Amino acid sequence: MLRKFSVDEARNTILKRIPLDEAEVPPVILERIAVLFGEPLSPEQAVARILRDVRQRGDAALQEWTQRLDCVSLTNFRVPKEEIQSALQTLTDVQLNALRLATERIRRFHQAQPLTSWLTQSMGGTLGQLVRPIRRVGVYVPAGSAPLPSSVLMSVIPAQVAGVPEIVVVAPPMRSTGKVDPVILAACALCGVDEVYALGGAQAIAALAYGTESLPAVDKIFGPGNLFVTLAKKQVFGTVGIDGLAGPTETVVIADDSANPEWVAADLLAQAEHDPLASAILLTPSESLIVQVQEAVSRQLQERQRAEIIRQSLQFHSGAVLTADLDEAVALANEYAPEHLCLSVSQPWALVPEITAAGGIFVGEHSFEVLGDYVAGPSHVMPTGRTARFASPLNVWDFVHLIHLVALDEATTKKIAPAASVIAEREGLDAHAFSARLRC
Repeated sequence: MLRKFSVDEARNTILKRIPLDEAEVPPVILERIAVLFGEPLSPEQAVARILRDVRQRGDAALQEWTQRLDCVSLTNFRVPKEEIQSALQTLTDVQLNALRLATERIRRFHQAQPLTSWLTQSMGGTLGQLVRPIRRVGVYVPAGSAPLPSSVLMSVIPAQVAGVPEIVVVAPPMRSTGKVDPVILAACALCGVDEVYALGGAQAIAALAYGTESLPAVDKIFGPGNLFVTLAKKQVFGTVGIDGLAGPTETVVIADDSANPEWVAADLLAQAEHDPLASAILLTPSESLIVQVQEAVSRQLQERQRAEIIRQSLQFHSGAVLTADLDEAVALANEYAPEHLCLSVSQPWALVPEITAAGGIFVGEHSFEVLGDYVAGPSHVMPTGRTARFASPLNVWDFVHLIHLVALDEATTKKIAPAASVIAEREGLDAHAFSARLRC
């Protein structure tokens, strides 16, 4: 079930990155688009039409697209505050305590991230940097095959720590009830968020970006989603900010002979159950470990509830790669730049300085990735699709913006204005140069 690859084979298959705009769209999605729109369209074209319609018609378009795409008829998308609070009663005490533990650890971690404004008088007058929270943000919470209350905590709490005054949560309504899943509402209640809307898909992104009669626009949109959500975020960027373009989730495990094959197998299956497109990859110089992990994967898979999703992930996007040594495994990992990188080796800290591209590093077998999904502390919203080469996990800095402050004294102005004039003249900007010369 878990296939073995050589390094060259892996580079041409499971380790090969395909840009979002070059990814092959499954025929079933293209067929569904043709049925919904009455003509063949690409996903990008379909999303553009939804965005334009919501921008032009507001709530009326939201109602129509929610009916067509989610098969739910809604006239009021905002969830009543009482319903958010009462959702806490749907949880068992064990579930509620687990979410409270996660909430406390996530908040403590992000409170340790410094947000510092500063001023200096060392350059003449006063120069500085002012940190200001974004005024209003939207958090998209996916709820397709599995509702994710953890995504509420992981996005909302950093925003609150950063001081964002207005936080909006949108989540797709359940087809069975037309309501947001109670566990998502319970997570909102724990965080103190009371502006929640039963909206999903590209239409939700359109509402957040452009605003409608019932949902005022936000300044930045956060949260992962399916292909249509991702394309919608891409298309509205510029009108609003976005946190990034989330692709299928991915985990790389670097392991040696010291690794517990049962644990490695469990970690790979945990990643694979997210999505048929998820990637769960083992890099190891130990051929015997690969055999043991393959056997453990086959055994454990029989007991997993989402076995069919796991099988698809393992068949097309996952595998075990036999490397020459751990150095080659690290080099492959840096090349791949995974969302999650787990170090299941005898000396994990020795590898940490060598890791240059990963969303998160999970050091040692007791720091397994599932803990990062829920209760470790850092946000589980991490860069995917090799963007970990330049992007960072979600953090409090994503919810603020910087304002530079310039308050020079007269003596400094007279001293540096001539240089500004010279540069402006060389650039051919005469009015700039004249403005500078007036102060000399």
